[in-house]
Amino acid sequence: MKFKHALRFFIAGLGVCIATASAQDFVKERVPSWMHFTGEVRLREEGFLGQGFREGADDMYLLQRFRLGLQVQPAPWLKGFVQGQDARVSFTGLASPTPHQDSADLRQAWIQFGDAATHHVEIRAGRQELAFGEERLVGASNWGNISRTFDALRVGFQSGGYRVDAFASSVVAPKDHVLDSHAPGEALAGLYGDISSWVPHAKVQPYFLWSRTRSVLGESGAAGRQHTDTIGVRWAGDLPMGLLYTMELAFQTGRWAGDRTRAWAGFWRIGHEFSELPLRPGLRLEVNHASGDSDPSDGRHGTFNVLYPTAHDKYGLTDQVGWKNINHIGLIADAKPVQNLVLQLKFHDWWLASARDGLYNAGGALLVRDPTGSAGTHVGEEVSFQALWTVSPHFQLGGGLGHLFPGGFLEHTTPGHGYTFPYVSLTYGF
Repeated sequence: MKFKHALRFFIAGLGVCIATASAQDFVKERVPSWMHFTGEVRLREEGFLGQGFREGADDMYLLQRFRLGLQVQPAPWLKGFVQGQDARVSFTGLASPTPHQDSADLRQAWIQFGDAATHHVEIRAGRQELAFGEERLVGASNWGNISRTFDALRVGFQSGGYRVDAFASSVVAPKDHVLDSHAPGEALAGLYGDISSWVPHAKVQPYFLWSRTRSVLGESGAAGRQHTDTIGVRWAGDLPMGLLYTMELAFQTGRWAGDRTRAWAGFWRIGHEFSELPLRPGLRLEVNHASGDSDPSDGRHGTFNVLYPTAHDKYGLTDQVGWKNINHIGLIADAKPVQNLVLQLKFHDWWLASARDGLYNAGGALLVRDPTGSAGTHVGEEVSFQALWTVSPHFQLGGGLGHLFPGGFLEHTTPGHGYTFPYVSLTYGF
């Protein structure tokens, strides 16, 4: 029955896309050149089999997201943008639609003075997306049905091969049927650099991030404030023989309630695109590490803080593993049999960095923990497949299936059933 409902909605969504394309052409011919409308219609049928690694804990549901924005630029040095969003979930058996539903709300509203690319300096103030590097620590998380924005002030400076962005912000906390506002007591500020002139064929991105949360629990169980200082660098570029590489290191200090924070994380990738071969295959090897807390009673917080990441499919398609207390190896193969079609096959394997800390999902939430450490460290493996087809510059289709095979840690701390994540999506944007 759910499949029939979803099929009807997909057909209706295709009709909406066609109607939107016609309306877009109609409006474009009748508005001044300094005004530009943007929009998105996205439908995604997704679900899970084995939530909590329990047999029979299954659900399938349809996510719907509609966005409409207006950008105005009456002068080269002045630009503004406002965007509304309606995000909903249908046919779900979940007790609460959160975090999938936030109907009819204001997503972005900002004004910008200057343009760093042409005049060296720009200032943007208001509700906006923040996204840096590969968004492992700060991103818009657009895979999510609601996604993420910040109430922020951002200042950018650019000269030649150098750019730096300074910002102060508070994340917006979505609430259905209520006008969204930023989360009280939560703050994120920082500096993010982008240097393309130091190393040939490479980009170096040093950064410093400062975050604060009003209330967390320390190891003693007492509540207190959290503040985390993160200093890091991302480095990506090309090597001889067509090799591509990326690495990122981040180190954290600060306080977690009454505990001292000492944590770090690293990411390394090397790959090659065989563009001269049939199907234009590519192969990448990825390694991740993020520290965990080795002793839950020593007054030192060792679990890496992922802040506000765009984490989907960075550590597995099922999103049951995140960049906290983890050692991860991933092997990704892709092929392009025809233009604009990408096929991906991925394999992931994970181990806890500390047996006495827990397993955290892609968003950073704790799933399960064994404080004694007796359950071992092997989390499990995942195999996934995805197909991504860009039908036109405005229209994309996608689908995928991922399955997590529990390892010893999950078999000892949960019912040990496998977790499966399927999805199929349709997106039209302008």
